[in-house]
Amino acid sequence: MLAYKKTAESEAGSIAFLPMLASVIVAPTWITVLCVGVATIVVELVSRRKPIKATFNVAQAMFWVAIATLAYRYLGGTPLKTTADVNFPAFIAALAAFALLNSGALAGAIAISEDRPFGPVWWGGAKVTVVADLLTLPFVYVFAWFYVNWGPIGAVAFMIPALGLRELNKVNWQLQRTNHELLQLMVAAIEARDPYTSGHSRRVARNARLIAQAIGLRERQVERVAIAALLHDVGKIHEVFAPILSKPGRLTADENAVMQTHPIKSEELVRTVSQLSDVVAPIRNHHENWDGTGYPDGLVGENIPVASRIIMFADTIDAMTTDRPYRAALTEAQVRAEFLKLRARQFDPSICDKLLTSPVYARLFDQDVPLAPVIVGQELRKVASSPLLAS
Repeated sequence: MLAYKKTAESEAGSIAFLPMLASVIVAPTWITVLCVGVATIVVELVSRRKPIKATFNVAQAMFWVAIATLAYRYLGGTPLKTTADVNFPAFIAALAAFALLNSGALAGAIAISEDRPFGPVWWGGAKVTVVADLLTLPFVYVFAWFYVNWGPIGAVAFMIPALGLRELNKVNWQLQRTNHELLQLMVAAIEARDPYTSGHSRRVARNARLIAQAIGLRERQVERVAIAALLHDVGKIHEVFAPILSKPGRLTADENAVMQTHPIKSEELVRTVSQLSDVVAPIRNHHENWDGTGYPDGLVGENIPVASRIIMFADTIDAMTTDRPYRAALTEAQVRAEFLKLRARQFDPSICDKLLTSPVYARLFDQDVPLAPVIVGQELRKVASSPLLAS
């Protein structure tokens, strides 16, 4: 894998930086910076991008190459005439400068689009993107080596398989995005059967991601928690739940008992997908309480998967901040009071403390999925007497 050029909205393999950085060691002069700018302008014109975006892309490319060139020249790097002439410390410094700027631009885009502080975003992503960019150092050197020995034809010959790898990477990313969109579609279809919880799983997934970030989980773990949260109620697609979900009014004890089997049904359904094996346990145990009074297995404390404990918070937040037949949605202050009241009973006390003191907490009440339930031809039912029963 050569590299990733990521934005807040998408990610796709990119190899445009190969000739850019190779040009730094072949001809580390201001003329190279100018040529990169001209080449980028041509690409932007052909792509018909908006003037503001095109200007940003041109300025960004020239800035990266200029900084990389300065770093290379400052450490004694000279134009590469033969492959034995390369100054590897200077070359590594040039690529490191590029990697840091690349990760900084990515972090800035994510921080702005998601309204998150730059520092934590950069630190979380830089550990991945900087390492990935530095791993491309051999490819940049090989590209320059081909150019020095065989000229433009040799460089083009090297780029052909590189382009093939780039397309393979792009297809893989597109498949991952399609899979995620299919999961979203499936969840939306399931929730359409129960107008009371319309958008519920998407809101829980969004909250679970924020909580996982607030307690310091790694990015990979955060994404798996979000997927588990998105799928935590998929078992409700079983016909046994249909009459209960469509029933107006309070549920009977037997109906409540049936509803408490939905984590098991969700687990059984998700278990059939091999790529989701790591979220099976979090889905099964998302209704387990810290003190062991939850279901279906009565797990206690640390025996509950951390992802399940996070989903418990996210699930309950959505239940409390959604209008119910027996009460209006709770405010941010009221939700905080309930968390403190049930700390170490229903909720993991460590996660509770970290969440309530985190700036992320306020963002849990600024949803990007509508909170108002969709009503389709019937009055909302009472699903429980307690406002804390998560949906």
